[in-house]
Parts: sequence; C-alpha cells; structure tokens
Amino acid sequence: MLPAYIQIHDHIKAEIDEGVWKIGQRLPSERDLSDDFEVSRMTVRQAITLLVDEGILERRMGAGTFVASSRVKEKMRGTTSFTEIVKNQGKQPSSRLISYNRIRPNEFEIKHLGLQPKSYVVRMERVRYADDLPVVYEVASIPEKLIRDMNKKEVTEHFFKTLTNNGYSIGKSQQTISASLADSKLAKYLSVSKGAAILNLTQVSFLQDGQAFEYVRSYYVGGRFEFYLENN
Repeated sequence: MLPAYIQIHDHIKAEIDEGVWKIGQRLPSERDLSDDFEVSRMTVRQAITLLVDEGILERRMGAGTFVASSRVKEKMRGTTSFTEIVKNQGKQPSSRLISYNRIRPNEFEIKHLGLQPKSYVVRMERVRYADDLPVVYEVASIPEKLIRDMNKKEVTEHFFKTLTNNGYSIGKSQQTISASLADSKLAKYLSVSKGAAILNLTQVSFLQDGQAFEYVRSYYVGGRFEFYLENN
C-alpha cells in the first residue's frame, strides 16, 4: 500500500484534474484537511509540499495554498549536462559535493528509475557553480548497479562524460519546470536571500536503450539561469 501522504497527493491531484478544485481556488487549511483525511497535519503537509513542488499547488504568504495557474508545458530538446551548458557559455563549471550515499530507493526513485524496492541507488547532493557563482542545488539519484565500478570523483564531477567514457549512449530526457521561493536551506547553499525566486526542474534521463539512468531534482537561482525552449 502506498504511504498515506502519497494517497492524499493522488486524491487531491485527481480532484484538480476533474475540476473539483478550480484554478486559483484556495484549499482548506492543513488542519481541516487532516481532519477530512483522518491523518496528522505532518502527513497532509508532506502531500501539499509535493504538490507545490510539482507546480500543481502554490503557497501564498499569509493567504494559504491555492490551485496553481495553468502552465504552458514545452519540451526542452536534448539531454545536456550542466557542465557542458556552462562551458558552452564560456564559463568555468565546478561542483561542491554535499552528500553521497548508497541507500534503498524511495517511492519516487522506484517509479522514475524503474527499480525494485530491494535494489540500491546512489543519491548525491551537489551545488553547481559557474565561474564560482552558485547556480543550482541538485539532488541526483542514480541506479547503483550502473555506476558500481565507476570512480566516485568522476561520477560527482562530470557524470554524463563518465557514462559516455564507459560506453553508454545518452538518449532522451523528460523534464518538468515549476517556480518556487528559496527556503532557508536553499538560501544558504545558493547564496541568495530567503524567499528569492527559484526555478525547480525535475528531470529523468534515459540511455539510448530506454533505461532510466538519473532522476534529479534541481533548484536554480532564477536570476542566474534561464531555459531555452525550442519547437519544431
């Protein structure tokens, strides 16, 4: 059975899709929702936070939580590493590793990476820089079996290049972008003020054979990075 907060997330999302909750409509308070679902406020908060991260809901300071305005979804072309993007702009990329752990996958890693619950992922947190200016904080999850024999330093500093050097061919990616405000943790790592504009990118990257090799949640400083979308 799915965790309670995932069930609540799916229930609210389904109601939004069905028009029970309209764009711009305010949701009940966490206390009221916890009474309705007969769970703790912490469980409701987990579900709401996930919906906010996905861009389905938005929090407004002092006003509550609302169904987010419709977003235009465009497909970004190709799968390109942060390192290559920064180099192509004539800047020097670098990374600071925050954590690097071999652990059991959570529900989202199982889903997006097509893993078995008893397998392992390597989950690493990094701050990525362009010319020593912090641009993005990211949490990347990689199937452990894929990089078991690879050098940790190479994986953490230039993962995509390390993959290709080991004979893998990188294919497509699936990306979702939303907006949020920096919390205390992001403000610290990205050297911005709490409440600064943040672009959230969730990306699943695949090899040419269709195998998912990375699930990453990235938080970009709004004034330091922009995405270019191209249509056919």
